[in-house]
Amino acid sequence: MCSIYFLLLAILLPCCFEILSLSCSTVMKDTLWYLAGIAGPSGYGSKTTAQQVADNSSSPLHRLTAIITGATSGIGAETARVLAKRGVRVVIPARDIKKAAELKEGIENENPNVEIMLFEIDLSSLASVKRFCTQFLALGLPLNILINNAGIFSQNLEFSEDKIEMTFATNYLGHYLMTEMLMEKMVETAEETGIQGRIINLSSVIHSWVKRDCFSFTQMLNPNNYNATRAYAQSKLANILHAKEVARQLKARNAKVTINAVHPGIVKTGIIRAHKGFITDSLFFIASKLLKSISQGASTSCYVALSPQAQGLSGKYFADCNECNCSALANDELEAQRLWRQTRALIHRRLQYQFPTSS
Repeated sequence: MCSIYFLLLAILLPCCFEILSLSCSTVMKDTLWYLAGIAGPSGYGSKTTAQQVADNSSSPLHRLTAIITGATSGIGAETARVLAKRGVRVVIPARDIKKAAELKEGIENENPNVEIMLFEIDLSSLASVKRFCTQFLALGLPLNILINNAGIFSQNLEFSEDKIEMTFATNYLGHYLMTEMLMEKMVETAEETGIQGRIINLSSVIHSWVKRDCFSFTQMLNPNNYNATRAYAQSKLANILHAKEVARQLKARNAKVTINAVHPGIVKTGIIRAHKGFITDSLFFIASKLLKSISQGASTSCYVALSPQAQGLSGKYFADCNECNCSALANDELEAQRLWRQTRALIHRRLQYQFPTSS
């Protein structure tokens, strides 16, 4: 029973935290805007769906190739469906190939002309991520969009095959390596096609819970006192810091590739659906007005990946399809650079992988 409360609080409290952190004069306005789905500067709001964003995109999508992690369920699956339906070649690296094949079949039943490619991957394994990237690059395909969507919330302390805490390994480290290994292909594609490449890191408003003295690289790898919510929040902060630092590097190179972080909103995902019962159902009934549908949750990823309005924006943080503020720690350039260097050194030690000199 305690684990149910714990999971619910981890998902629902960020919204309360976000509201309570606002000044009194803005609480009512922002809450009403969220509940009513009133559009922000982008013309979209909390009620916008991924399909609406894709339908409003004026860009020619049939020439694009996108890699989406965590696409076998939830937000990732909806993102894959919407992009594939619009003509994007969708590449899905998945741990559960059977589930990925079922998703592919479902999308193909909607539209037989879609192009979806499946690969096996374990994002918590650095060797597996390296293997997938090598396999994809060997195909010689272009790469326009990379959506680092996959994420887990591990209730108990678990370790990956690399002996790294599972949440951090899956949510952050695997995506870091994938981004680094595919970066040159994205830069090359952008130069050859003239179409700006876009990288999206899925984060969460819960990143704001992390305090500076609790953000230790060695502790995130192997925590002394494990707390599931803290581990998840730390991984989501790392996703933003990663986007900030890579954006700085890409800008210094004048590369035509952007990277941004997004908060999808509070969505009823599989993490909670696995815990059924009166308590769960009752709490969700009470909080129903705050929860997004899967399609609404996928909208911000699709907006940053496809919208002409996001052209040229990099190193930003988005929620409800609009640019917004992240925490002071998430905006710390020195912290972002430190994390990037520490991660690079760790991966080099574990894999003996030589990163491209231009990165």
